[in-house]
Amino acid sequence: MAFTAKDVQALREKTNVGMMDCKKALTEADGDMDKAIEILREKGLASAAKKASRVAAEGVVTAYSDANASALVEVNCETDFVGKNPEFIALAKQIAKTVVEKNPADLDALLATTIADGSVSVTDAVQELFLKIRENMKVRRFARIEGTAVSYIHAGGSVGVLVEFDTDADTASAEFNDMGKNIAMQVAAMSPEYLAKEDISAEELEKMKKITAESALNKPDSLPKPILMQVINKVLESNLWDEKDVAAYEAEKQNKFLFNFLSKEAIAALAATAVAGKEEYTANPIFGKVVEGRISKQIKETCLLEQEFVRSDIFEGSVGGYVAKVAKDLGANIAIKGFTRFAKGEGIEKKADDFAAEVAGMIK
Repeated sequence: MAFTAKDVQALREKTNVGMMDCKKALTEADGDMDKAIEILREKGLASAAKKASRVAAEGVVTAYSDANASALVEVNCETDFVGKNPEFIALAKQIAKTVVEKNPADLDALLATTIADGSVSVTDAVQELFLKIRENMKVRRFARIEGTAVSYIHAGGSVGVLVEFDTDADTASAEFNDMGKNIAMQVAAMSPEYLAKEDISAEELEKMKKITAESALNKPDSLPKPILMQVINKVLESNLWDEKDVAAYEAEKQNKFLFNFLSKEAIAALAATAVAGKEEYTANPIFGKVVEGRISKQIKETCLLEQEFVRSDIFEGSVGGYVAKVAKDLGANIAIKGFTRFAKGEGIEKKADDFAAEVAGMIK
């Protein structure tokens, strides 16, 4: 079956694939338009498979909401250039809409689901864009929340946040939405690990205490002074410092910057002695209070409700205090139920490109 230049153009408009690829597909399909489309998809799949091993750590995090649910989706690609491509961004948004409308059970189910406002699966929709862009693309993860949620997308999709609320407030009001956005921005900026301190398990809390104690022992300048003096006396009794460090200590022991006058070897000897006497020092109530103080500080840094509210221009205090104030002002009940934070490419090992080596390899 013969085909014309108009047929090639028509195939290109349907698939967004280059003219030469469209011409080759029509030639192979003997002019059959539907068969040519299938050939392009098959070739695209083969090409995509070859590129699947290439690192896709760029891309975008995007959100979509309707009256019933909200979704957060991360879609990755290889380069920042493609990550900013309007068609790529539109596809990511379309996938987020699919999550909201179709409520897939997991990533595999999402990929097999017919994409929102389309007639093909999410996998095929990604594949069709690949045929045009020719770059490895992956739908990496998604989160879906039913009920009241507020989203925030930072810096064009580098970080995305969904915050879930339990409230009887007017969620359409500007006051509620401003509050929700401020909380979502807090999550984006401060990256909390937990919602509240009650969410930290006893096992995790014990692990935090152990790490904090070991960290203090390995960094003797952070030890409480009574314990530090015990460690120093043991070092001196054991002759673990050379004459120069002993002299420096005698001359500067009242100086709060004592450690600036000691050698690295002297400080290492202090740390080793502190670690060796771990049972003795950790049993000291003074040391216990120091550890508890540092754990309390960590909780304030890692738990959203305990964190210092970053927008001190509108409220000074904790995030929990800010939510309580807004609730009081609105005469409503407002509680944060949870949050999801996606940072584009987090946890993906990126290739460290050596541009000079690459150029040198090209000219050999």
